[in-house]
Amino acid sequence: MAILLASCGTTKPVGPGQYRVARGDTLTKIARDHGQSVDALIRLNKLKDGNSIQVGQVLNVKGGSASAPTARASTSGPSIAAPRSINLVWPAEGKPNRGASAPHTQGVYIAGVSGSPVKAAAAGEVMYAGNGLRGYGNMLIVKHDADFLSVYAHNQALLAKEGARVKQGQTIATMGSTGSNVVNLYFELRYGGKAVDALRYLPKRP
Repeated sequence: MAILLASCGTTKPVGPGQYRVARGDTLTKIARDHGQSVDALIRLNKLKDGNSIQVGQVLNVKGGSASAPTARASTSGPSIAAPRSINLVWPAEGKPNRGASAPHTQGVYIAGVSGSPVKAAAAGEVMYAGNGLRGYGNMLIVKHDADFLSVYAHNQALLAKEGARVKQGQTIATMGSTGSNVVNLYFELRYGGKAVDALRYLPKRP
């Protein structure tokens, strides 16, 4: 999604449940970082044009924090554990690895065959389906509950639409290489908007 950014010089502090738009932000990224859909943010803020936000603009992000980490920054760092667990299944068949920044990457790359099924790791609602985040290609984000959501990137085709309810194990996409130079699925698990060690929650493979 193309978001037009214009400079704004306000320095008014933001409160709980609010977020100040920073340079380089998109409405898609802000929605993802705060566990919400783009449509929900548009409705919450009564935006006339969902494709135009301004640097410095304060948005209401219900249940979110005033300062959320960027997608890239939140996927790295030492291993983090969520305060509770979630029952997951593997989202795809293939060999998992941490990628070039291991062991500090929280997500997992699953190398596989182009067109093979990508499945929902747990039941939930699709809160994003698109290719608006550079480097992620065709991506889905599924919200499982108030705290957990999962990310599925580099897909060939997206088979679930935004707002759809999906079951655990349901095929929601096909594996591809969009936004990547190899065929793989990038899977990420988030708790409270922060990436946690996905391999801690996925079942052990034989």
